Amino acid sequence: MSQQRFVALLVAAVLVISGALYLSAQRNQQHDTHGGALLPWLPGEINAVTVLTVRRASPTPTVTLHQQAGRWTVAERGDYPADVSKLRKLLLALSDAKIVEEKTSSPASFSIIGVDDPSAQGAVGAEIGITAKDGNHKVIIGKPVGEGNFARRVGENLSYSVEPAISFESEPRFWIDSQLLDVASANIQSIQIKPATGPGYELHRAPPAAKTPPAGGAPTSGSPPPAGTAPAAATGAATGAATASETFLLDGVPPGRKAADSASLAPSPTALAGLTADDVLPVGNVDFTKPTVAVVTLSNGSVITLNGATSGDKHWVTVQSSKDAALNARTAGRAFEIASYRYDGIFRPLEQLLVPKAPPPAPKPPATAKPPAIPKPSSAVKPAPQS
Repeated sequence: MSQQRFVALLVAAVLVISGALYLSAQRNQQHDTHGGALLPWLPGEINAVTVLTVRRASPTPTVTLHQQAGRWTVAERGDYPADVSKLRKLLLALSDAKIVEEKTSSPASFSIIGVDDPSAQGAVGAEIGITAKDGNHKVIIGKPVGEGNFARRVGENLSYSVEPAISFESEPRFWIDSQLLDVASANIQSIQIKPATGPGYELHRAPPAAKTPPAGGAPTSGSPPPAGTAPAAATGAATGAATASETFLLDGVPPGRKAADSASLAPSPTALAGLTADDVLPVGNVDFTKPTVAVVTLSNGSVITLNGATSGDKHWVTVQSSKDAALNARTAGRAFEIASYRYDGIFRPLEQLLVPKAPPPAPKPPATAKPPAIPKPSSAVKPAPQS
C-alpha cells in the first residue's frame, strides 16, 4: 500500500469517526433538552426585570410595560399604572416553562405552529421581549399544544413544545391597573346629577333618626326624676346616639309627579363600589363637551365629581376628588371606559326615580245602533176549529 493511499484512508477514517461523534453529541444534546428550562436565565433575574414587551402582528411592540419612577406603567396608555399581578404571573409562567420535546428547525414550517416572525402577515404567535440586568431576551410563544405551547427563542431555528401553558394579552387595555374607585354605598350622603339635557335632581340621605327611651320615659337609674321634670318621651328629647338613616329623599320632583319609594331612590350597592376601568385614554380623545355630571358627597365630607360621556357603544368617565390627592394624580387628564351597566347605575335618569305615570284611560268603543226589537209571539190560544 502506497503512503499516499494510506494517508487518504486515514483521513477518511477520521472524518467518519468525527461524524459519528457529532451525531452522538447531537442526540445527547436533544435528549438533554427534555425537561430543561425554556429561559434558563430568567429564574435568577426575575426581580431584576425592568421592561417587558409584547408584539403580535406588528413590526413594533403592541404592549410595553416598564418601570417609571419606581412603578410599572403601560407606555401605550400614557404611562398609566400597570397591573403588576398580571406582569408577575407572566414572568413566573415563562420562568416555569419546561421543554417537553424539540420540534421543527425549518423556518418554512414555523408558521404552522405559530413561531414565525410576529410581524409577518397572518402571524398568530406573539413575541415577548424581556430586559434584565444581563441584556435583552426574546421568545416567541406560538399555538397551544397539549397542556402547553409551541415556542422558539428568537435568534434560534430550533423550536420546542413547552409546558405549562403560557397565556397573556397583546392589547394595552388588558394590562392597566383596572381598579378605579371603591366607595361603599353606606358612605354616600348625596348624589347630584346634572344631565347633558333635561332637568337635574339630587338624592340625599334623610336626617339621621334619634334613639328615644321606651314609651313612658322610665328612667334607667334607680333614682326617680326630679319633681316637675317631664319624661324624655313626653318632651320628644333624644336620649341616644343618632343612627345613620337608610332613607333617601329626592329633590327636583317635577310638578304633578311623585318620587319613587326610598328603596328605589337609594344608590345601588355597586354604584361606586369596586368600580373598574376597561380602558384609559387621554381625556382629549373623548368628547366631553356636553357631559352628564355626577357630584357625590361622602360622609367624611369628601366630594367626588364624575363627568360622563358616551361614544358609540363605549361609556367614558373622568374622576376628580376634593380630598384624595393620590386619586387625582392617577386620574388627572385621563378618561376611563367603564361597563355600560355601571355607567347607567351612576347616571340614573330622573324618570327612573319617579312613580310611573298612570296609563291614559282606554278609549271607549264607538256606540253602535241597536237592532230593531223583534215582536214577541202572542200568548193567546186560538180556539180549535169545530167539526
